[in-house]
Amino acid sequence: MLKIFICMLLLFCGNLQGTGAVALEVMLPQVYEEDIDISGWLVSEKLDGVRGYWDGKTLMSKNGNPFQPPTEFIENFPDFAIEGELWGGRGTFEQTIGIIKQQKAHPGWLDLKFAIFDVPDADSSFVQRIEKAKEWFLKNHSDFAFVIPQKMVQGKDELKEELLRVESLGGEGLIVRKPDTLYSEGRSSNILKVKSYQDTEAMVIAHTPGKGKNQGKLGSLLVELPDGTRFKIGTGFSDAERKDPPPIGATITFKYYGLYQSGIPKFPAFLRLR
Repeated sequence: MLKIFICMLLLFCGNLQGTGAVALEVMLPQVYEEDIDISGWLVSEKLDGVRGYWDGKTLMSKNGNPFQPPTEFIENFPDFAIEGELWGGRGTFEQTIGIIKQQKAHPGWLDLKFAIFDVPDADSSFVQRIEKAKEWFLKNHSDFAFVIPQKMVQGKDELKEELLRVESLGGEGLIVRKPDTLYSEGRSSNILKVKSYQDTEAMVIAHTPGKGKNQGKLGSLLVELPDGTRFKIGTGFSDAERKDPPPIGATITFKYYGLYQSGIPKFPAFLRLR
């Protein structure tokens, strides 16, 4: 079942040859570090959903593949581009994937929202861009879209407090944005993601069998980073994932807390398949 899911997800996201989709050039965050002065920046919750891009006519993935929402979902969306997360609520990432990967419109979409975090417009500041989205939806109500609230943060202590608050509610982390900056393609130092931990991706190289209560199931994954560093991940798995683990060759996302001098991540834990 897990292998079928992976294949369908890869096909959907355009990672298989022959889809004809072209990845979009979107603005992406860098990782926040404490020596960065974010006083006067805007902070919002980082929603754990699937990135979506509405170009004024079509809702698509960041890889340029069109989604298949029902007409009701995109009714009253604007005639200009907006970006956001397709989101079903905190802790619903897998359910969201299960909904959007289907290749036809279906009622499951009506359990999701398009949480808007930007308006791709190279000639306006972030504050002006997000105000454009607010004004649109104030005049054109949608049951399936909202603009993610932003508030100003005065320093790193206030940022830490907000991060603790969001994480205590089950949130993934925060996004901070410099309010007066223009939209730009690629990684930008003017938009930062903030988490108690770091996360990245690795490829599954092998399975290590479990012992004790995990006898007959997965014990850990041997994974490899893009630079060739190999290590094992033995925590973060559900019982179902230990019974049917990510296959060899799959790419996973894991969290960690810094690096050892050897380059091996500290305290790695499985998060999800990508």
